[in-house]
Amino acid sequence: MRDAYHEELDSIGDSLVEMARLVGSAIGRATTAILDSDLKLAENVIEGDQKVDELHHELEARAIALLARQQPVATDLRIVVTSLRMSADLERSGDLAQHVAKLARLRYPERAVPSDLHATILEMGQLAQRLMAKAAEVIITKDVDLALQLEQDDDAMDLLHRALFQHLMDDRWKHGIETAVDVTLLGRYYERYADHAVSVAKRVVYLVTGEHVGDLQADIQPTPQVDEA
Repeated sequence: MRDAYHEELDSIGDSLVEMARLVGSAIGRATTAILDSDLKLAENVIEGDQKVDELHHELEARAIALLARQQPVATDLRIVVTSLRMSADLERSGDLAQHVAKLARLRYPERAVPSDLHATILEMGQLAQRLMAKAAEVIITKDVDLALQLEQDDDAMDLLHRALFQHLMDDRWKHGIETAVDVTLLGRYYERYADHAVSVAKRVVYLVTGEHVGDLQADIQPTPQVDEA
């Protein structure tokens, strides 16, 4: 019985990794679709989100069943509850990738992103994909140091997000209100996607250490050196 129980816990972890890989691929393909006005690829991303939703619902059902049957405590309880929360983060990440693809479909055959912002959106998409790849690695390895790095990596996304807004607010903006709204939404989608990747990593830190990231970082702050007179 205990072997089956721990196999089920491992299976939940495997599902989380699969979800992370699926939504990582989705944001990469959605970025290509929005930049190239690729309708077929956009439709592929939109339809593919159903698989992520199915995994989320299956994981949720398995986790609830484990809670009911096994009534786990201590570390095992933390695994189940944290897995539920990570699954929700990943499901939402898939939705955000789908939103990018839907915008590509909405504007087809036109391109939603003007040429002067192409490089910025491409960089945001690539960064989002890298962040999720790291989140998947963190789930597999339970590497706390790598998990903590994601929050620093997310700073780059915040900088890109701000740069996007600065471009929109520039008096030389010439692409109209509709395109401004599209770009604003895209920036928000990528920024929120990155936040969910970071959230997954933070939850792994809690899973491993039993401490939230803020508390853990406070614990490891270096003690200020006091010069002796």
